[in-house]
Amino acid sequence: MRRRALAWLLVGPLLLLASCTSAPELPEPDDLSPDPAPGQRWQPAPRVSWQWQLTGTLDTSVKAAVYDVDGFHTTKGQVAALKKAGRKTICYLSTGAWEDFRPDAAAFPKELLGEGNGWEGERWLDIRRSAELEPLMAKRFDMCKEKGFDAIEPDNMDGYANSSGFPLTAADQLAYNRLIAKLAHDRGLSVGLKNDLDQIPQLVGEFEFAVNEQCAEFEECGRYRPFVAAGKAVFHVEYEGSLREWCPVSQREGLSSLQKKTDLDAWRRWCPPRG
Repeated sequence: MRRRALAWLLVGPLLLLASCTSAPELPEPDDLSPDPAPGQRWQPAPRVSWQWQLTGTLDTSVKAAVYDVDGFHTTKGQVAALKKAGRKTICYLSTGAWEDFRPDAAAFPKELLGEGNGWEGERWLDIRRSAELEPLMAKRFDMCKEKGFDAIEPDNMDGYANSSGFPLTAADQLAYNRLIAKLAHDRGLSVGLKNDLDQIPQLVGEFEFAVNEQCAEFEECGRYRPFVAAGKAVFHVEYEGSLREWCPVSQREGLSSLQKKTDLDAWRRWCPPRG
């Protein structure tokens, strides 16, 4: 989740209620990301429809081609049901921050835990300690694979650009993000670059898609053109404003865009692609 607009947690839901509750649910396109050939990873195409739900009871009735859901909470049966319905599935995990509420939290050595990242129970990880983090992340990715997911959304991939409590550099982040991509690819899973806009030029070739929060709000959506130009989806969410305010930007840039509430439950509004 976005790590630099915490004030929105206090005022955002009220603004959304005022500006978006009357927005109609719009029709969505067919899946624009066909099944990969045998032995190849799934490659979602630009403008494909999606749903992002990390809290609450999973709503499998949403007419979206791609579901991005919590890797721990979502069951193997739920993933199988989505796949039977023709949906692609993305396994959400935090790879750059520790969460005290995860079942494997005790497996992380205390010296790897840095400053809080603004969310209760979460602390940045020392991504320089890859020898210790790699087996922990590998086990999580094995879980995603065993449950039948098609891809992974690794969150908190930009600790170097935040007050992590560690002297992380851009080079540290590049090395770690590439490790995360390799761990996914070794398991036949696709992987998305979460935020980390500054390193898009170096990483676009190593990730099958991108996930962004609030690029319209911060006037950054144009920075995802390398992904779209490479035929790779950019799954994008805005929390503020209304569809009519930012959807034209999304359409122009070829993004797959949603309006969501900050708790990321089942509620959504879809920005239909132009044409």
